[in-house]
Amino acid sequence: MDTNASGNGTLETGNCSHGNTVELHMYPTVYSLFFIVGFPANCLSLYVAWVLMKKGNNLAVYLINLSVGDLLYILTLPVWIAMALGYALNDSLCSVIAVVMFNSFYVGSGFLCCISADRYLAIAFPLHFARVREVRTAVLVSAVVWLVEIALHAGLLAYTGAIGNLSARRLCAEPMVMSSSAANVAIARAVLGFLLPVLVMSFCFEEIIRALKKSTSTVVSERRKICRLLFSLLFTYLLAFTPFQVVMFIRGLLEPENCSVAQNLRDYYMVFVATTTINSVLDPILYCLISDSAKTEMKRLFKLCETQLSKMYSSVVKT
Repeated sequence: MDTNASGNGTLETGNCSHGNTVELHMYPTVYSLFFIVGFPANCLSLYVAWVLMKKGNNLAVYLINLSVGDLLYILTLPVWIAMALGYALNDSLCSVIAVVMFNSFYVGSGFLCCISADRYLAIAFPLHFARVREVRTAVLVSAVVWLVEIALHAGLLAYTGAIGNLSARRLCAEPMVMSSSAANVAIARAVLGFLLPVLVMSFCFEEIIRALKKSTSTVVSERRKICRLLFSLLFTYLLAFTPFQVVMFIRGLLEPENCSVAQNLRDYYMVFVATTTINSVLDPILYCLISDSAKTEMKRLFKLCETQLSKMYSSVVKT
């Protein structure tokens, strides 16, 4: 995220300034790579999840919403690249992009919790909660997640006074030094948007592993496969968001009106903002491997594409 950039390549708020070398040198390359990989991966995930949902797979509903959230975030990357390269951006668009980015962070966390809870109920209580695990229930839960996340985010923006003049304030141009209200929002986001989902996912994964160990109907190879996948999912989420949320929490505690703290943490913060994108890139790859049906649909899609390409090639050769 950008801030007030001066002509000499520094970021300034009042008398506090800092170099913006991270944005200039890291963002264009890293975000371009993430966009090139993440956009088609999430489109594939969205297609596969849509096909599975039409077949009655309730987990696919959460995958669709997760892919939509990740796609919204991925689609903001070209704008961050343009800003890092120094291109001017309309204030309203700037603010909308920032809101979409942050909302995608926490919407994704919400749907990861939904997926974890769904797997927990399916494995730990396979003969119960059938109605909870229906497609229509998943659609209703997904709508609630979106509404809650948007309402919470709007509330935090209202608390800082940003929502009243969204077009006039460049929300993507974050001040060099946090205000007291912004610090409170950062702490609230770290606790509600990161720590709480991690606790929910950790509980679900622990109970899933415990249920798998007790299960006599699940073969050893299948248990190991599920355990490795669950560990990969949680590890990826922690890898992507822990550094960013820790720095945000520290900033919220120490930075308000303190230029020296802001200067010391600025580069770390900017790097970890970029690394959060790892989750949006890996989400579709990992979550499409949750079920064999998802892999089957991907293979069917690739086979169809291969057949169509072969037909096109044959027609070109004949002409």
